[in-house]
Amino acid sequence: MFERARSRLGRPRPADVGSGLVTGLFSIPEGMAYAAIAGFNPVAGLYAGVVPAIVGSLTARTVLMVTTLTSAIALTSQSVLKDAGLDPKDTGSIATLTLMAGVVMLLMGALRLGVLLSFVSNAVMTGFSVGIALQIVTGVLKDATGYDPHGHNRLYQLGDWLAHLANWQLDTTLVALVTIAVWALARLVRPLKPVALLIAMAVSTAGVAVFGVDVELVRDIAHIPAALPGFSAPDLSAVPKLLGGACAVALVALAQAAGIGPSIPNPDGSRSSVNGDFAAQGLANLAGGFFQSLPAGGSLSRTGVAVSAGARTRWAGVLSGVLLAAVVLVCAPLAERIPMPVIGGLILVVGGELILGRRDDARLVLRTSRLSFAAMAVTFLATTQIPLQRAIVLGAVLSLLLYCAQAARRARLLALVRDPEGRWHPAPVPERLTPGEVTVLYYDGVSLFAELPRIEASLPQADGATGAVLVLVMRGLPDVPSSMVVKVLRRRIRELDRNGARLVLVGVQPELGRLLETTGIAGDLGPDGVIPAGGALFEPLEEALAQSRTWARGHSGDGSPDGS
Repeated sequence: MFERARSRLGRPRPADVGSGLVTGLFSIPEGMAYAAIAGFNPVAGLYAGVVPAIVGSLTARTVLMVTTLTSAIALTSQSVLKDAGLDPKDTGSIATLTLMAGVVMLLMGALRLGVLLSFVSNAVMTGFSVGIALQIVTGVLKDATGYDPHGHNRLYQLGDWLAHLANWQLDTTLVALVTIAVWALARLVRPLKPVALLIAMAVSTAGVAVFGVDVELVRDIAHIPAALPGFSAPDLSAVPKLLGGACAVALVALAQAAGIGPSIPNPDGSRSSVNGDFAAQGLANLAGGFFQSLPAGGSLSRTGVAVSAGARTRWAGVLSGVLLAAVVLVCAPLAERIPMPVIGGLILVVGGELILGRRDDARLVLRTSRLSFAAMAVTFLATTQIPLQRAIVLGAVLSLLLYCAQAARRARLLALVRDPEGRWHPAPVPERLTPGEVTVLYYDGVSLFAELPRIEASLPQADGATGAVLVLVMRGLPDVPSSMVVKVLRRRIRELDRNGARLVLVGVQPELGRLLETTGIAGDLGPDGVIPAGGALFEPLEEALAQSRTWARGHSGDGSPDGS
């Protein structure tokens, strides 16, 4: 067992040490800023990069994934606590939310529910991500300019901020602008690109200290103890208030992390697993919840930093947490001297990058359909107008509706005709059945029940079609028909029978066959009316075709149909 565990973990590479240090240092400005914009103690943002990063990296199936606090998780957590009437600075409430989110993640991994995230449409995720980015930007406008915008929603606050340019504090605004400028210059040097945020933070902080600029510092908001995260006990009385919110936080975290595996393949050639990553993030939150951490999840930005800095194994993520803890122990007094306008400028950069990073997705949605654009716009507006956990539920409902609408629009019946060489080809469904001939139809869709009215309307008419046979290929049927579908089949059988024609079902699976027997449909279809599915794709169809032609010859007027 020990050998298997050691084989799975691998050995740390020299590059992992450098990557871990860069990623750990990157967590200082980003983790503190994400916590600050959501109204949490910035120290909790630091601690989210320690225990969760270590546990998540040790257990994740996506080897290089770094588990820590993200902007969306921070804002969602703040919204959940506020909606529950709990203080976002109360360590007991934070511990409870983190632990409960971890339990939800573990359950989703154990139940293998990763497939559910594939139903969240790109349009909804784009609207949600841009809305989150806008929340990030508006959340630090006071830190970056000294003016606290007013308004009941984020869009109004942004407008109020722009309308009160004269109220911006000069020193604060200049520090934020210099920070952004240093970041932009550092990114022009390719080796410095992964640590551009860290360089901007260090240079701007030093400049404020040297020139004695009077701006707000981190120590004015929170004390950073030169110590490892201590034990934090959950507040069990908050559990009933946070049941729904914990699910919302977990879904946001898991949805963000689900794209990491496909984007960043494992260097060792092993396969990622969404469900395995769900469980890893759950364990990370269960461990972090007891050690002063905010809820955490797989971070694409932090994982990208680790990869850019040379990460080769999961030890890069482990070392990022270990080295961050060491930096906090040694350099806590220095971290307290970071100016808030510096953090505000860096978060404006992060928010801007998130918005720009989604521009291609937004263009794709605009080109796809008006329905997709509407889903994206509604999700964006909801994210800026209502609590995030409610926006998440709305986004999930919109994704489901969008999926159903697209599926129903795609479904159709196809006629199958055979060429002289014996190959089958799709063709339009005829309006009427031809007397004495066999017509073969195939259902192409994903949910017969949802599309039933349109499918029934597209069936060919049977008036005067004496001796005609309608063959329905059921092999591609995605679900067992409901009672409504059974009624439609019985209605069609009776209509065909009145006109001297018949219906034959081909490629019937065993479960469907049992349903046809118990409902009496098999008896209504008559002898050879149900042809079971066979091993070969067209074998049941050939059998049905031969039997149908024999029946048609015996019931048609001239007795010599040529079939189809």
